[in-house]
Amino acid sequence: MNKLQPHPTLVDQVYEAILSEITEGKFDDGRRIKQEEIAESLGVSRQPVQQALLLLKNHGILREGTGRGLRVASLEVNFVRDLYELRGALDRLATGLAAERGSKHAKEEGAGFIERGRVAVKKGSIAEMIAADMDFHFFIYGLSENPLIAERGQTQWNYLRRVMGQVLLKGETPGDIWDQHEKILEAIIAGDVETAKRLAEHHIVEASGTLATRLG
Repeated sequence: MNKLQPHPTLVDQVYEAILSEITEGKFDDGRRIKQEEIAESLGVSRQPVQQALLLLKNHGILREGTGRGLRVASLEVNFVRDLYELRGALDRLATGLAAERGSKHAKEEGAGFIERGRVAVKKGSIAEMIAADMDFHFFIYGLSENPLIAERGQTQWNYLRRVMGQVLLKGETPGDIWDQHEKILEAIIAGDVETAKRLAEHHIVEASGTLATRLG
């Protein structure tokens, strides 16, 4: 019998704390991540920090540095393009299934996600803008009634948060992103599968091109 992992929730919290710092530009590209400093600042032992750092490395957020320790990985434009191609296929599937299976819940709950996103953009909070964007897309994943979509999407989004944060730090917020989200939601509510899929695909293609240009 395998031993139970201690404090899995604590590892998740440490992972989230480190990723948030990176996303919001508090850890620059190439910066060495010191396990002892993070453990001290978060008030935890080194074990959950070590496990969280390993996960971040596996997810491509950190990389091996010269000498001892890990460093924040630089964003690679080609990797971002490849990631968005994969996300485009996943989102197209999720949105089509959401229109087919989740129009009722979309009508009941969807407007709140749109409103939250617009408020976040007005406030200019990077953390809130990214969180609102993620929540909207995971809402659609839930509407698809296929739990594997959210499961597969989670790791992608950990890296996408980094990409989005880098762009938002430059003060470049896509002005019509929530207009696009609202149109996708309307198609889902109407049960229009093909329109929902087409709008989702367009949304990802445009986002990919914009991000690649701004990161290049």
